[in-house]
Amino acid sequence: MSYQPPPFGNQEYYTQPPAPAKTNGKSVAALVLGILSIVSPYIGLIFGIIAIILSAISLKEIRTRYEQGKGMAIAGLVCGIVGTIIYAVIIAIVVVAIIFFNDYDGGINTFNSFNNI
Repeated sequence: MSYQPPPFGNQEYYTQPPAPAKTNGKSVAALVLGILSIVSPYIGLIFGIIAIILSAISLKEIRTRYEQGKGMAIAGLVCGIVGTIIYAVIIAIVVVAIIFFNDYDGGINTFNSFNNI
């Protein structure tokens, strides 16, 4: 009985699976800042603007480097836009209220009424 090697076409080669694609760190940061822009009371506007910028940068990097994290970048972009709009409207309402109610004295100031005599 002689030993015969397996035929050439049936040889199995062990190949390593491809490494998983790296997740873009800026997309994670954009998501975190986007969520914080909605829930943080005083600095939400700043967090929202930074989240929008980081999302735009990370989406560009994901396209060019074939990284993962596109969903997180889009979610960070949406949350950043929503947070920015919320706090921009709140700031606008406060500014308008200060302008309109700045001259209102509640009828307490009688100093001006003596000048009209």
